Amino acid sequence: MTNPSFSAIELAVHDLAASLAFYRRLGLDIPAESDEAPHVEFEFPGGIRLLWDTIETIRSFAPDWSKPEGGHRVSLGFDCGGPKDVDKVFDELTDAGYRGRHTPWDAPWGQRYATIDDPDGNPVDLFAPLTTT
Repeated sequence: MTNPSFSAIELAVHDLAASLAFYRRLGLDIPAESDEAPHVEFEFPGGIRLLWDTIETIRSFAPDWSKPEGGHRVSLGFDCGGPKDVDKVFDELTDAGYRGRHTPWDAPWGQRYATIDDPDGNPVDLFAPLTTT
């Protein structure tokens, strides 16, 4: 038997175009024609994929699906390169109308850190090392 290998993270989204617009602002090169698809995939260097499915697509094979309650089930992290870049990306996204969950701060584990919500309320962590080696 072959061992499974981690390959993808899937997001169930209410408004695919809004979600893709958010992730494009984080640098993902997702073609504009993807906004009309029921399922979208983006492959990162190294082969890990981020997947989006509309709620309608999820319900086509899992009719009883419902939004998780009581807190988030997944968060995504984006390395912004440097501490000032965390602040810059956070400000650009909140200025564009996205909800900032936690403003940038210097975390005790040695990173500049912030959290912003994507259009479906999934937390997206923005981070960078406080010092470079």
